[in-house]
Parts: sequence; C-alpha cells; structure tokens
Amino acid sequence: MELCRTTAAFSWAHSISPSLHFPQRFSMCESKGLRVCCAVNASASGQSQKENQMIVSVTGATGFIGRRLVQRLLADNHRVHVLTRSRSKAQFIFPAKDFRGIVIAEEPEWKDCIQGSNAVVNLAGMPISTRWSPEIKKEIKESRVRITSKVVDIINNSQDEVRPTVLVSASAIGYYGASETLVFKEQSPSGNDYLAEVCREWEGKAFKVNKDVRLVLIRIGVVLGKDGGALAKMIPLFNLFAGGPLGSGKQWFSWIHLDDIVELIYEALSNPSYTGVINGTAPNPVRLAEMCDHLGNAMGRPSWLPVPDFALKAVLGEGASVVLDGQKVLPARAQQLGFTFKYPYVKDALRAILLGS
Repeated sequence: MELCRTTAAFSWAHSISPSLHFPQRFSMCESKGLRVCCAVNASASGQSQKENQMIVSVTGATGFIGRRLVQRLLADNHRVHVLTRSRSKAQFIFPAKDFRGIVIAEEPEWKDCIQGSNAVVNLAGMPISTRWSPEIKKEIKESRVRITSKVVDIINNSQDEVRPTVLVSASAIGYYGASETLVFKEQSPSGNDYLAEVCREWEGKAFKVNKDVRLVLIRIGVVLGKDGGALAKMIPLFNLFAGGPLGSGKQWFSWIHLDDIVELIYEALSNPSYTGVINGTAPNPVRLAEMCDHLGNAMGRPSWLPVPDFALKAVLGEGASVVLDGQKVLPARAQQLGFTFKYPYVKDALRAILLGS
C-alpha cells in the first residue's frame, strides 16, 4: 500500500504566501492501517489556522539540523513528512507518542509524500566531520547528489496541481574553498578543493528543479549546538588536550547557532522573498583561536595549549580540513532580507549552548 494516497479534491481558499500555495486536494497518508490526515478542508473549524498550515517533506530529518527543524515545524502546528532510508531509525528519533503530526516514509514512498506536500526541505547527506577514506569521500558526495537528484526528479515529474512550490536545499560554505584572507559572499566563485567540488555537484542537481518552484539554496557554515555538530567533535579534544587553538588558530571560523540555521530554513519556507543562494552563517565570523578562547572560557577550561594539526588529523583524518582550513563567509543575502540572528556573536552562542544562559 502506498504511504500517501490522494483520495479527494478540495479547493483551499488561501495560501501561506504568494509563492507557497497549498495543493488543491485532500491528502490522506496511510501506513499499515494507520491513517494520518495530511491536510484538512478549509471550511472546517479552525479555518484560519489551517489556512497557514504547511505540509513539509524533509530529507535528513534524523540529522543534527533536521531533528530541530521537525520540532520547530510541529511547534507551529505544521505537518511533516520524514523522508528516510531507515524507518526504524526515524521511529526511534521521532516516537509516535511524542511526535504527532508526522508521517515516516522510506524511499519507495517518497513520491506520494512529496506530492502531498507544499514544500520540501533537503538536508540529506553523510556527515563530513569524520575520517575520510576514499570510500567515505565517495559516499559523502553521492549521499548528497543522489538524494537531491531523486527529490528534484520527483518534483519535476509531478503534475502542476500536486507539485510542491518551494524547495529549500542545503549546501555548505565549503563551496568557496579555504582562505585566510578572502571574504566570501553569495556571489563569490567556487573553490578548487574536494569540498568545493562536492558542493558544486550538490547544488547543480538542485538548480535543475522546475522553474515554477521557488528554490532556496542555503550554504551552511559550522553549526554550533549542544547535541551534535562541530562542538561534539571539539569538546572531547579540549578535554583531552586541556583546550587551546586548533592548528595555527589563524583560520577563519564561519559558524552559526543551531537555532538560527533552523529559523533561517523556516523563514525560507514561508517568505517568498527568499530565493537563490543564501549563506547560512552568523554575521560575525571569528578566527579559530578566538573561538577556542571563548569555548575554553565557557567550559571553565584553560585555552593556552594548542592542539597541533597532527593530533586533530589523528582523530578526524582528512576530515580535519573542515576545521583546519577555514574561510570567512558573510550572510549578505540574509541580512539584506532582514533576517534577525538570535546569536550574532560566538561568545553568546557558546554560553547559551554550554551554560544554558
């Protein structure tokens, strides 16, 4: 039985924005006898709330950013289709008793769920902060390119009346390559290293989406949060080496707090002004030595003993380049659009994450 089945047609009176129109249909999601309503008739009670309700399909929903995004969407009473390769993993992360309003779909069911959505967020991709063997490097690229291509193909092959109108697709600031001197904005050219190559191919698939679909590509920086991402890798190193600069400490560290990247994605879903490439970084990048000073202070640990390159590479292998190379990236488009960063300064972001203040 297909997970999501269109069973009837209703006309929605309004849409969340001029570029985020609700499909003119009623979608019922079914799985092994469990029926979850993906939309409701606008004439029902609570019409105003339903008029603003999004139905969002999310790849990478079980990841560091995806988990928080799902929580954010549900908090505002939107519905979420979790597009996953492992139903058991998704069910563990999103237990039904705690996460009402989501549908979990494995790949054969993605088409029906995407066509039952107003918008798609594509966050899928193998983590890059790990040891890079040739096999891992291949998977890092293919995990991004393949899933993005699949999502875009489903959208493009959908009829107009069931095609989502917004695609928010992740990329990374690795697109720009590394530099200690250059400043990168959205219009800056791509770099020449491995991560830049990955990002170019990744974005290239997203750019093939139907021209009637509003596309937002967010090049995400180093995401700081309590339960994953860069800090989960850096804190043990600080504990082991008593804290200190990683490598030379002169590298630029373009970061963003988890709450801010989730809010940026949320805004991109609902605000028709958000189109094209947007850098997902805080407005105040810092040198890595400064970042480490603030991290040491927040942890109550000294930050004077440098962690040498070879020690970091012993832990992360070639993946250490994510931290050791660095680039100064500014969120010019987000600022032009008036996006407000809750955590514009790394000191405040780290204090909030580590001390809960």
